Amino acid sequence: MEVDEAEDAASALRRIAIARPDAIVLDVAMPGITGVELCARLKGARETSDIPIVLLTGSGVANELIASEVGADAFVLKPFSPLELLAVVERLAGGLHGTPYRASRKQQPEEQLLLYARDLRHLLEIERGQRRLLQSAYRETVTALATALESKDSGTGEHSQRVHRYAAELARVVAPEVAEDESVEYGFMLHDVGKIGIPDNILHKPGPLNAPERRLMETHTVLGEQLLRGVTFLQGDGLAVVRSHHERWDGEGYPDGRSGTEIPVAARVFAVADALDAMTSDRPYRPAMAWNDASREILAQSGAQFDPAVVDAFRTRERELKSIQRELSSWRQRRLAPLAALN
Repeated sequence: MEVDEAEDAASALRRIAIARPDAIVLDVAMPGITGVELCARLKGARETSDIPIVLLTGSGVANELIASEVGADAFVLKPFSPLELLAVVERLAGGLHGTPYRASRKQQPEEQLLLYARDLRHLLEIERGQRRLLQSAYRETVTALATALESKDSGTGEHSQRVHRYAAELARVVAPEVAEDESVEYGFMLHDVGKIGIPDNILHKPGPLNAPERRLMETHTVLGEQLLRGVTFLQGDGLAVVRSHHERWDGEGYPDGRSGTEIPVAARVFAVADALDAMTSDRPYRPAMAWNDASREILAQSGAQFDPAVVDAFRTRERELKSIQRELSSWRQRRLAPLAALN
C-alpha cells in the first residue's frame, strides 16, 4: 500500500487532482477547512464522489452523526489500532463498502499504547513468518540447483548433500560462528557452481587431466565466485567457500595460492569435507576408496594440504562423519528401490 500525505485541505485537493487515490483518510480537526467540510466537498463533486473516505476523530456521537450526513464511508475514533485503520482502508479501497465502519467506543491513551504494542508484535510475527518462508524458498532453490549441477558433474545429486553435512559437523568444532552463518551453508552447497562452465568432456574424462585441461578445470572456483557475486544471501564467508575451497594450507592450492590462516576458515573447513567425499565416492577416473584409507590420507595431509585444527576436528568427529555417510547412503538406496522395481 502506497501512502501520500497532505498538510491541509488545499494541499490534499491538489494531490487528489494530480493522482486519484483509492481511498482517503481525513482528520476531523484539520487546520483551515475541516475534515468534515472537505469530506462534504469531495462527496459533492462528481469526479470524487465515489472515492471512499474515512474520518478520524477524538470525539463521539455528534461527530459520528455529522460524518454520516456528509457521506463518510467509515468513522474511526481516536485512539485507534493502526492495523485496524489499515484493515478499514483496504476494505473500502477494494470496493467493499457495505455498512459504514464505526469504532465501538472511545479508548483511553493507555489503551492506545497497548494497541500499538499489540500491532507491533503482530507485524513482527508476520515479518518473521515471511522471513522463514523466504529462507525456505532460498534453501529449496539452492538445493535443486546444487543437485542439478552434481548430476552434470558426476551423474548423481548427492555430493553436495554429503559435503554440506560433513562441513557443518566440522565447523561446529572448529568455528561455531561459521556453522551458524547461513551464507556459509549456501556456499557449501554451491561450491562447485562454476563447473557449469567446464566442458563435459573434461568433467567426465575417465583418466587424468593434462595440463591445459587442469588449468581450465581450476577456473571453476573463480567462475563460481563471479556467477554468485551479486547474490545477497551468499555475501561474506559463503562466497569465500566458493572461491577458496581448493586452496591448501601449504600455499600450493588455487586460485590465489593462499596459505595458512590467509585462507578463510570456512574454506579450510570445507576443503577437508570435500576431499573426504571425493576420496570415498566413485569418480570417472577411479573407484571410491575405503573410508579408512581416506581417513589415513586426511591425517597424513595435516599441515600440508589441510589446516591441522580442522584435521584434529575430523579425528574427534570421525564417527559422526561416518554415520552421516551411512545415513545418506541408506536414504539413497530407499529412494532408488521403487525405481528398480519399476524396471
